[in-house]
Amino acid sequence: MIVPNIVPTQDPVLSVALDAAINNKTKPPGSLGILEAIARQIGLIQKTTQPHLIQPSILVFAGDHGIVAENISAYPQSVTWQMVENFLAQGAAINVFARQQQCALHVIDAGVNHDFGTRPGLIDRKIGPGTRNFAQAPAMTAEECAAAMRHGMALVAALDGNVIGFGEMGIGNTTAAAAIMHKATGIPVADCVGAGTGLSVDGVRHKQRVIERAVAHHLAVIAPLDILSTFGGFEIAMMVGAMLKAAERRMVLLIDGFIVTSALLLASRLQPAILDYCIFSHCSDENGHRQMLRFLDARPLLQLGLRLGEGTGCALALPLVQAAVNFLCEMATFESAQVSEKVE
Repeated sequence: MIVPNIVPTQDPVLSVALDAAINNKTKPPGSLGILEAIARQIGLIQKTTQPHLIQPSILVFAGDHGIVAENISAYPQSVTWQMVENFLAQGAAINVFARQQQCALHVIDAGVNHDFGTRPGLIDRKIGPGTRNFAQAPAMTAEECAAAMRHGMALVAALDGNVIGFGEMGIGNTTAAAAIMHKATGIPVADCVGAGTGLSVDGVRHKQRVIERAVAHHLAVIAPLDILSTFGGFEIAMMVGAMLKAAERRMVLLIDGFIVTSALLLASRLQPAILDYCIFSHCSDENGHRQMLRFLDARPLLQLGLRLGEGTGCALALPLVQAAVNFLCEMATFESAQVSEKVE
């Protein structure tokens, strides 16, 4: 598998110029908080003190998981394809939020256990009708995992914009993400597992035991791509490929919640510089996401108690990202507004 090469965004000369531009706006230094850090980050990504966002889009990858055979979800597997139908009917939360922000939304069948046929608005990149049960065997072959990643890369290569958000749908994918989190970070399984779609306390304990048995069964799995193929989903693998290609293209990556961040954990193991391109939209209410963010030294924009997925956090964070770019490009300077600067 050929992994895209990602160049770090660090540029000492441009950093000084961006800091000067930000600090010369008509405001006390640092008074726009995290928006100033985002403006600086996007300036470095785009190599300019006048960054701009073009045609933001959110990609929602859908896939099913064989691990549902272990009774780890509060909902049946059929909900995956039913929610894809809901996306296509414009009825899901991500449809509402993306429409509100005039953000393009792309729905991808990465591996749903359902035959949709040819449907307007659905991008068919199905690798198979869901992964295998990773409690018993690797979820994917290495070839399937590589094919999913290549599809993700190709989808991003075809986009015209410079901002991309990542979303997902797949019953069982919080179990896959928790297993990936444990293997990628070394954090105990108990601290990685959460309620997902709404499991009871007993259900969460059962989910934990399933993952612990699976991890023990695949004890020798260490390398990032092996972790992905063993525990991941087709939608997670496709996101890893898409993220790597997006950063290679110097796009701004909007990272959603628990499952999307699990994909980023592995992408960052393959290419650490990808983190320079990532804006973390929110801290999910799913147990473990806060620790994922801490592991990545990430600072999320929002904390709204979300745990829906679908890329909803990306859509909600997008106006703040736009605001960061706008203040840098449009806000008056002390000189242009004839406002007195701070007296030292």
